[in-house]
Amino acid sequence: MAQTPKSAGRKSIRPTLKPRELMTDTPDLAGLWTAQIITLFPQAFPGVLGESLTGKALQDGLWQLQTFDLRSYGIGKHRNVDDTPAGGGAGMVLRADVLENAITDARRGARGHMPLVYLSPRGRRFDQAMARNWARADGVTLLCGRFEGVDERVLDHFDIQEVSLGDFVMTGGEIAAQAMIDAAVRLLPGVLGNAESAVEESFSTGLLEHPQYTKPAAWQGHAIPEVLLSGNHAKIAQWRRDMAAKLTQTRRPDLWAAYQARKRDDTT
Repeated sequence: MAQTPKSAGRKSIRPTLKPRELMTDTPDLAGLWTAQIITLFPQAFPGVLGESLTGKALQDGLWQLQTFDLRSYGIGKHRNVDDTPAGGGAGMVLRADVLENAITDARRGARGHMPLVYLSPRGRRFDQAMARNWARADGVTLLCGRFEGVDERVLDHFDIQEVSLGDFVMTGGEIAAQAMIDAAVRLLPGVLGNAESAVEESFSTGLLEHPQYTKPAAWQGHAIPEVLLSGNHAKIAQWRRDMAAKLTQTRRPDLWAAYQARKRDDTT
């Protein structure tokens, strides 16, 4: 009897440049983790998210992507989305009325718990804990800014959370959005081939990941540490814990201090 292919019962999801609710040929699949992107450059997606494990998971229907083109919500014949800053100054600011319509459309299609996030250098820095929280939610709605940013009233009105990829400024939020979605999607069930990978990697325990080695056993005069070739799994596990602690203490004293504080709290 022939075996059923692994892909049976799955529906392939392709990214689109239009909001899903405006399309008839590719309806939403209920229950899928959903990334909604509000952007002036919908053609930038899925980008790298369409490759490797995240791309395969997208095609296998483990998550879905929706893009909302800000330009389609623009004002007038030229679809203007921005205007000069109130009070003067350089650059342009995305208009509140344009953003309102785009956000309203996106949130109309949101379900369950989906954080609404503006990608901004003013925001809380994105980290592994936030990626885990997003992965446990039903998805996330990301607003990608451009120019000098967005009208502050929009952030207040919709109670939008501001999140930063790091302490630097980019020309827009699209690259940051892809990085954050990648971090969340890879934590979804079934995306990683080996579930233990997400458990042992950097930040999963509050520490940096231990060093990794593979064949050849000797290369350019450098040998793999003998303990890793010993076959003694207890000693290997201890070596990896020790190295993770040493690397964190040396390279990220901030993480090490937080790790030590959590350990003290756990013993009290």
